Parts: sequence; structure tokens; C-alpha cells
Amino acid sequence: MATTQKRRRWRLVLATAVAVGLAFGGCSVQIHSRPDPSIGDDTLLVAGDAGSPNFERNFNPYLSSSRAATDYIYEPLIMINPLDGEQSPWLARDWSQPDPATIEMQLRPDVTWQDGEPFTAEDVLFTFQLLKNNPAIDLNGAWNRLESVEADGDTVTFHLKSADVPAVSVIGKTLIVPEHIWADVEDPSTWRNQDPVGTGPFTVGNFTPQQYSLDKYHDYWQADTVRIEHVVLPAANKEVDLVTRGFDFGYSFMSDVEGTWGAANEHNKYWFPPGGTISLQPNHEVEPFDDVDVRRGLALALDKARIAEVAVEGHMDVASQTGLLLPNQEDLLDPVIPDDGIIAQDREAAIESFEEAGFSYDGTTMREPDGQPFSFSIMTANGYTDALRACQEIQRQLRRIGIEVTIEAPQAAAKESAMSNGDFETAINSSGGGDAYQGYNNLLSSEFYAPVGEASQNNRIRFRDDHVDDLLQQYRRTTDEAAQREIITGLQHEFYDQVPVISLYYGALWGLYNDGRFTGWPTEEDPYAPLQTWGSSLLLIMTHLRPVEGAGDQ
Repeated sequence: MATTQKRRRWRLVLATAVAVGLAFGGCSVQIHSRPDPSIGDDTLLVAGDAGSPNFERNFNPYLSSSRAATDYIYEPLIMINPLDGEQSPWLARDWSQPDPATIEMQLRPDVTWQDGEPFTAEDVLFTFQLLKNNPAIDLNGAWNRLESVEADGDTVTFHLKSADVPAVSVIGKTLIVPEHIWADVEDPSTWRNQDPVGTGPFTVGNFTPQQYSLDKYHDYWQADTVRIEHVVLPAANKEVDLVTRGFDFGYSFMSDVEGTWGAANEHNKYWFPPGGTISLQPNHEVEPFDDVDVRRGLALALDKARIAEVAVEGHMDVASQTGLLLPNQEDLLDPVIPDDGIIAQDREAAIESFEEAGFSYDGTTMREPDGQPFSFSIMTANGYTDALRACQEIQRQLRRIGIEVTIEAPQAAAKESAMSNGDFETAINSSGGGDAYQGYNNLLSSEFYAPVGEASQNNRIRFRDDHVDDLLQQYRRTTDEAAQREIITGLQHEFYDQVPVISLYYGALWGLYNDGRFTGWPTEEDPYAPLQTWGSSLLLIMTHLRPVEGAGDQ
């Protein structure tokens, strides 16, 4: 266990070198970066947190305002790869579902909390009771699925409210906290937890308002897989910092990433796997977006490849209208669906689809059935430049068939509130993910339906369809993998036919890394985790990285 004497104080000012060269026909400035010589060979420098403007010492895993390093400290029962939904044993060494309404998990017997106390089933029972007693911190909605929890030795049994096979991923990703510390917390929804004690591989080291460090917990239950002794997280993470300051690991959409991040250091690499689908999401409670012919008309009118090129510089592919995340979930794709579910631009077919909905087009203006020119708004968040560029390109393309689009760009919190309450016509938003079922369920299930004016965190498009609901319920009731695949096939057909959202392009996970000092990073060839600087899957990266021999001599 790391002690205060072992903790190091790290300098915020990192060494940089700038070389200015003259290019033929004009001047160009090339910025280079190199590792800070004060950063040890066993230390990872991460652009993974940001102050506002300074860091607040907050490590409560149930607060959205907590420090990013909370994910180095607290662990889930089951590790889930966000890219493909693959589940790996973590604090739970094994689990099973003896029936669709029951989950049994066997806990690891060799785990200790970072203060030396043993991790037991009582901590798991306590954690779930804590979430039940304080719904505000039940971030994954575990108690929407749970009826009760009980333990016998190292086995914890979760009794679900109904047949609910997919609940294992919701229960499994719950972060567990120690009863002997949290039992005395008066209000866990406001507690800052300044001196966190988890089961994870790192403890908090030196902490200042400008940067903080983490130290390896040497009694970690899989300490032999963690070869990093310290992690340093500075507050300054703007693009210029990322490019110039010798970071090992970062996360950012960066214009001309090859000419900035890539050119700054020969060891700077990046990998942008799809983590969701960026789509034009209509509010189904607002006419005429409740009409499938209107939604299909919009899908046919748009050149998604051009939108992706404008929005994210072509880094991401056009998205399938099946709702699947490709290529991550290509094994689930029904080959009967043409062109991998991609709906190509066809303006004539788009106009015909609008005409099926009672619209008319005179060559310059698209008119609704009552004769009024068709116009609507798209909402995105202020400061989300890629989404704004997507909106602007949609605006240009729809104008060519006589549809006028206005763009609303409130602050991010206001945009999220408007979508939650149904106060929008259409919006650019992300959906889906590594778990195909959860992607469909969260976006389409009428279980989450709320009338406009009432808040809902899922199904914010207010979609309702009895057959889709029946398919979702069928999936919950079966543990048979073949039956589950058949149900997913049915759902992708419904998604393709009903066009609940207009899929545009895949949303990237903008991972940046430097392999000069550490190797073992996830890549397209070895996609064991996304290159995220937050979330539990970060622990997968920490257990894979290895120092590069001789890196300190570079």
C-alpha cells in the first residue's frame, strides 16, 4: 500500500520544444513534444481530467462531478467492454442466471480494500442497499430491475422484478464501495469522499488545484498485471497542451489529428473506434415526425458520407440504419438487409416518400399537407463543433428539396434538459453502443415513455410501438443465445423499416496515445477496450500497459 513517503510531487510545467521551419512558398510552424524529464519511467502522464478552473477534491463514484481518477480507485462486479459489450470477470469471478429472473455472482475471495480491510459480500449487499435508499445515486437504474439482494458466503444472489436477462450488465457494472466507511456517510448524494478507499489499482497521492497524482496500491488483487507505479493528471488539457506537453494518453477530437498530434512526436498514435451512432433524432410527439414516410424522406434526402466528412473530417463511416454499431456488431447483422443497412441519398425517392405523407413539392418548396412550407429546427449543444457542422450540412442539403432548417444551440445542460422533457423538434444526438439490446431498449422501449413536459432519460424521442416492445420483452425472457440473436434480427428490421431516428455516421471515441514509453494500448487489431480516459474499462488499459524497455534513454 502506497504511503505518503512514497508519493512524489510532480511539476506542472512540462518541457516542450518548438521547431520553426520554412516551407516552400510560405512559412509553416511544426510543434514537437517530448516526455518531461521529471516524469519517471514508471509514471503515466494522462490528459484525462479538467478543472473548472481548478480541481475540486471529489472522488464520490456516484457523482457526475467526481474526478476522473475515481475510475482508477473503485471497481465493478463485471467488466464490460463498451465497444462490443463483452463481459469479463472482475470483482465477481463468475456468474450465472439459473432462470431469467435470477442472477448469481461468486465474488473473489482474495480482494482487500485499500486500507487493508477485506472485501466481502456484505460490502456488495451494503452498496445495493445504499443505492436503493438513495435513488439519486442509482445512476444505472439497478433498482428499476431489482426486487431484492441476498448473500450466502461469497455468493450474492440478485432477484429481479421480472424475467430480465439483460439486467446482468446493469447490475454488473455497479461500482462497489466499502461498508465500513460509507455506513457513516450522512448524505451520499452530496458527500465529496475526499480520501477515497476502493479495491482498485491506485490510491490518491499528491493533490493540488492544478494537478494530482495516483500511486499504485501494491496489495491490489491483480497487482502483478499493473506495471505503472504512478499516474499524473494535470488540469490543463486544451488542444495545445495535448500536442506539446508530452502526454502518454489523452482523449480529444482534434482537427487535422495527423498534422497536429501525429506530427508532434513519432510515437504519437490515435485510434477512433465507433462508440455509438450519431443520428438526427425526431420527436415522435411532434407532427409530422410521427409519420414514417416523413422520417424515411429525411433519411433518403441526406448524403451521410458528406455529413461525416464535414462533421468529423471523414474519420468515421456512414452509419447503418439497422441501429447496429458496425463493424463492432457485424456478426449480428442480417445479410437480408441491403447495403449493410446504409440508406443512400436519393432525392427523387425522398420527394416520393414525402408525397406519400401528403406533402407536395413544386420544385422550390416542400409543402406540408395544409400547404404550409415545411420547416423545422435541429438542436445541438453549444460548443460541440462537430455536431454543429453536421447540422449546417443537413441544413444545406435539405434546402435543395425546399425544406428550411433552423439550428438551435443552447448550452449542453439546457440541450439535455430540453431532450429529457421533449422540448425539441429534432436533435443531433448519439445512441447505441457495444450492447445491441441495451441500445435498442434505451432508445425505443415505451417503458421509458413520458409525455412532453415530463422528464425521461431514455426513449427521449418518445417512440412507441407494440411489436418493438414485444421483441424487447421476449429478449428479457430468454437465456438462449440463438433466440436472442433472432430477436436482435427482428429489432434491426424494425429499426430499418420504421426509421425511428435517421442514422448519419458513427460517433468516434477519440483516443490518443504515445507508445514511446508504454506499450499494450488497445488498437484496431486488439480492441480489448476503448481509449477512454474515464469509465471502468480504463482499468482494462491499466492492466495491459507495459513499460518500453530503454524508453528512458530516448
